[in-house]
Amino acid sequence: MQDKKIEEVTESDFLDFVRKICRAEYRTERQHGEAVYQFNQMSEHPYGSDLIYYPKPLSDNSPEGIVKEVKEWRATNGKPGFKPEHY
Repeated sequence: MQDKKIEEVTESDFLDFVRKICRAEYRTERQHGEAVYQFNQMSEHPYGSDLIYYPKPLSDNSPEGIVKEVKEWRATNGKPGFKPEHY
């Protein structure tokens, strides 16, 4: 996902990326930190990685809930969405 914009990835690929961050599935702490930084850059959400690590009370902090929040926030704020899925 490095140096990609959210409109360059599908929602399912972004979900896999968020799952990997949530499960800390990186070989090094540095790689994990770089993934979190990339999440912040791609999502552009004002809460950034707080959506993952410090979610609002009663919010869905599952990877699916995080992606949903990012998607809804981007749509509300006129930002591009995900690349269409091709089957």
